[in-house]
Amino acid sequence: MATITKENIGLLHEKLTVKLEKTDYLPSFEKAIKDYSKKANIPGFRKGQVPSGLIKKMYGTSVFSDEVLRSVDRELVKYLETDKLDIFAQPLPLEIDMHQLDMNHPADYIFQFEVGMKPEFTLADLAKAKTVRYKVQVTDEMINTEIERLQNRHGNMKDLDTVNTEEDVLNVLFTQVDENGDEITGGPDSHPVKKDNSLLVKYFKEDFRKNLIGKTINDFVIADLDTAFAEKEREWIIGDLGINKEDEAAKKSIFKIQITKIGLLEKKELNEEFFTQLYPNQEIKTEADFRNKINGEIQAYWDNQAKNQIHDQAYHELLDHTEIKFPEGFLKKWMKMPQAEGEQTKTDEQVEQEFPLFINQLKWTLITDKVIRENSIRVEPEELRNFAKQQLFGYMGINSGGEEQSWINDYAEKMMKDRKYVEETYNRLQTQKIFEWAETQVKPEEKEITAEEFTKMVEAHQHHHH
Repeated sequence: MATITKENIGLLHEKLTVKLEKTDYLPSFEKAIKDYSKKANIPGFRKGQVPSGLIKKMYGTSVFSDEVLRSVDRELVKYLETDKLDIFAQPLPLEIDMHQLDMNHPADYIFQFEVGMKPEFTLADLAKAKTVRYKVQVTDEMINTEIERLQNRHGNMKDLDTVNTEEDVLNVLFTQVDENGDEITGGPDSHPVKKDNSLLVKYFKEDFRKNLIGKTINDFVIADLDTAFAEKEREWIIGDLGINKEDEAAKKSIFKIQITKIGLLEKKELNEEFFTQLYPNQEIKTEADFRNKINGEIQAYWDNQAKNQIHDQAYHELLDHTEIKFPEGFLKKWMKMPQAEGEQTKTDEQVEQEFPLFINQLKWTLITDKVIRENSIRVEPEELRNFAKQQLFGYMGINSGGEEQSWINDYAEKMMKDRKYVEETYNRLQTQKIFEWAETQVKPEEKEITAEEFTKMVEAHQHHHH
């Protein structure tokens, strides 16, 4: 009967010694040989009538090794389950001498493995964490900008023959030229030198706009980008033209800017018809009602961004202030091993370089596993189906209200049969629930902030973590 003993060899690092007796593997070896003799198709013998001795001679060595190793694996799994050892990954075999396995001289064998034990730990106390819930102040300017965007988006474009105002929309063709106005055949970074674009007259520099007023279709101006555009617009144009932003000489490139179409965007009027078009069945009749609705939507957007910030703060609190010890020696050995077919064994240098990120990811996995287990966080099949439906509504740009049609349910059921989709959606919803739980644990200080300050803060944070 097989026996397994455990010996500590480091922090959360154990050596398992498996002693296998002959009786643990010989019966399965003899059975395997008989099965081979029944299935073997060897010339000169009827199928199923091949002598066991011949089978042993032909296949015995590999079958013997397989059965011994299979028996070791079976005993290991039984031991880990019975003793409820919570380990990382799989046991790593210490050096095995396969030459000791001799079917002609069956013996008791000893195999050794090392395992990394998962640690016990206590989660950081989110209630004691210093967190902030930001409240972005919605301004009249923000409301006006959004209303103008909606008016433009739903407005009508009227064709014109002549450029008259700074609000006119120009379709233009940028063509790179030299100092004499002759077309250049190769542009900066070998990008194409011709590019269509659409922009308002007011996107040009204020003192340059006079060169455009009065122009008609097919008229053109020649200028370098520095002269034609202020910094913000110039950066956008440079990106669109495919010019290297770091190349100072390229920024001075000269372009022929030819007008191919002139239009004037007639904004939608702020009236009940427009309000109903945007928000059917919501009883928005006056401009004041409309502004209140826009105000609420903008506030909801920033409140959601602030919620994401709370989640981010909770993440860092859990990751940075939950103390977890790891069996680093075992994990580094495990990292060196190829994890997929065709993968190379990593060098010690590669392991040391990758180890900090690996430990961070492993730490977060242990933390989330503990949160899920201790708070019974589950994702039900119906939640997966509803998520698939909401995604479909989003793709199609339709509301989810009202009675559902059968094809929507059919789509959801189809997605439930896509294993990859189900796994990804399950993980996404589970992560969402983990952060929703975290949000109930923190006790944030409320702080008012402008949209610009909030955006700069988030950008600085993201830059710091990349």
